[in-house]
Amino acid sequence: MDDTYTLDATGLLCPLPVLKARKRLQAIATGETLTMLADDPAAIIDVPHFCDEAGHILVSSDQSGPVQTYVIRKG
Repeated sequence: MDDTYTLDATGLLCPLPVLKARKRLQAIATGETLTMLADDPAAIIDVPHFCDEAGHILVSSDQSGPVQTYVIRKG
């Protein structure tokens, strides 16, 4: 299960990036990954908290300029 899905949440403000990630993760199989791009400053706090609460694994997070990249493995 190495399928990777992408979600571009740039331009969206809290709580929309997390809500869209939740919806996209519902549609994929456990163990698959979602790569999400976001530029909302609150996502730095919201995405790790969402992963902890929902049982997903935050594989990595990175920031390049204003855009943050999150790789989430569905738990």
